[in-house]
Amino acid sequence: MKKVLSFDVDQTLNVAKTPIPDEIAELLTKCLDKFEVCPISGQKFDQFLIQIVNRLVEFGATKTQLTHLHLFVAQGTQYYRFNLAKNDWEQVYNYPLTDEQVAKITSAIKTAATELGYWEEDKLALGDEIIENRLSQVTFSALGQKAGTEAKYAWDPDCKKREKIVARCKELAPEFAYEIGGTTSINAVTPGMNKVFGMTHLLDELKVAKEDILYFGDMTQPGGNDYPVVEMGIDTITVRSHEDTAYALRGILGVLK
Repeated sequence: MKKVLSFDVDQTLNVAKTPIPDEIAELLTKCLDKFEVCPISGQKFDQFLIQIVNRLVEFGATKTQLTHLHLFVAQGTQYYRFNLAKNDWEQVYNYPLTDEQVAKITSAIKTAATELGYWEEDKLALGDEIIENRLSQVTFSALGQKAGTEAKYAWDPDCKKREKIVARCKELAPEFAYEIGGTTSINAVTPGMNKVFGMTHLLDELKVAKEDILYFGDMTQPGGNDYPVVEMGIDTITVRSHEDTAYALRGILGVLK
């Protein structure tokens, strides 16, 4: 019997960069009564609130239930949990990059994307940005965060563009690690600050063993940002959409009835 359900976010719980759909919100709310629920993603804390937390509250998640929701932000290099006494989310830890590291990563990614013809600043929405400093990681989003879902899905469906950018970044700034995630993103971190880091801290913070965890992700192939979880030996379900995840959760909850 698993104690923890852990999830990638984009393409696993939702359509990329959108709030989780009704069925996922309903299922996750039910899961909070039976499991510790741990989304882990390259996104910022604010996006976790918009895409997950607010939707669970809409579907009736209580404050007590929220204490069983653990937000592993920026691939788990930041961790937030709900403090019942303070009636608010609190940051448990954060491992930020230095300004110098952020600058070097930013330069490498922009140079690589520009050389390869994939720096498409003209397609950005007003106020959007291609490279975002997420404190403990730097994220490249080819079309920005605000681009439409169709455009994002169409930009690099086979990951070939991002594989080329990553290969060039490794030449320009080899001291950093680069992972492909979502639909148009590359996450850059210091080596080891990937989902292995996040999941290792999850084990420690929740006082559980690898065998207690079931992980859901869409990028479980080598080079994908979920692959480090597979390498850790954590039981993993590969999904291709939130519909796949919903199907699996219905089965899990059905068995527990």
